[in-house]
Amino acid sequence: MPAVRRCLIVDDEPAAHYVLEKYIADHDKLELAHQCYNGYEAAEYLRENSVDLMFLDIDMPEITGLELLKQLDNPPKTILTTAYSEFALESYYYGVIDYLLKPIFHPRFERAIARFFEMFPKPIIGSNRTHISVKVDSSFIDIALDDLLYAQSFGNYVKIFTPQKTWLASMTTNELEGSLPSDKFMRVHKSYIISTQNIESHDRETVTVNGEKIPVGITYRRELSERLR
Repeated sequence: MPAVRRCLIVDDEPAAHYVLEKYIADHDKLELAHQCYNGYEAAEYLRENSVDLMFLDIDMPEITGLELLKQLDNPPKTILTTAYSEFALESYYYGVIDYLLKPIFHPRFERAIARFFEMFPKPIIGSNRTHISVKVDSSFIDIALDDLLYAQSFGNYVKIFTPQKTWLASMTTNELEGSLPSDKFMRVHKSYIISTQNIESHDRETVTVNGEKIPVGITYRRELSERLR
């Protein structure tokens, strides 16, 4: 089942929240994780939480959207929103997905979301690949799939656990999930992906991998039970 992408709205205007909240609710592959009304709230939220997509207003008091992007070490994928077209050129220096002018109409929103989904690899059912390449600090490393025990969300990073060491990769849990073969790996919680071949024991609420008890979310219990029959 394709992952639902978690969204964050950052805007000082309640009307903008109302429009984006409705568009997100109407999209079957998006869910609203949180809403912030200024950049400081967003920075605090993102220190402890992971999202896949941020709708970010540029013109906000105290700290602008572009200033927020400068401050974040590893910002989520971002679609900028603003009533002012003069920011368009500058915004693309920050690697944003798209730039939406207010008022935001639904067809234009959908085009931006299509661009967002194009950035994700298609789920892999089976593969002859033996390694996955992930970005750690400023370089890419190869991790053997047979060594990948489980992964845990850590803000906008992912902790990848192997028998040798733990890696902190610059990606979200959803991005990692989309790049792993689904016949060998499974999402069992919004914050965890496990290697099904390394499950040592399990019950209704947890699985044990490499001696670690990992929670199983309610929405994943049936699929896990079917996989382990």
